[in-house]
Amino acid sequence: MTTYVYETIPKKPGAAPKRFEVRQSMHDAPLKKHPATGEPVRRVVAGGYGFIAQKAAPPPAPCGADCACPCRN
Repeated sequence: MTTYVYETIPKKPGAAPKRFEVRQSMHDAPLKKHPATGEPVRRVVAGGYGFIAQKAAPPPAPCGADCACPCRN
């Protein structure tokens, strides 16, 4: 289930819309009316966060005896 953000469509110009959240399946049609008040609503497209998964890099090879890297000093 996904949480969608909706807002009411005010009838008076300049009136502030009221936002609310509804848990719905991605296959459900968007709401057209507020579930409690019956006011017309629209779905708000809100930014989310992305998830990027990638393989972890292998650990670095161990230093040799003649290595001049700072880890040996």
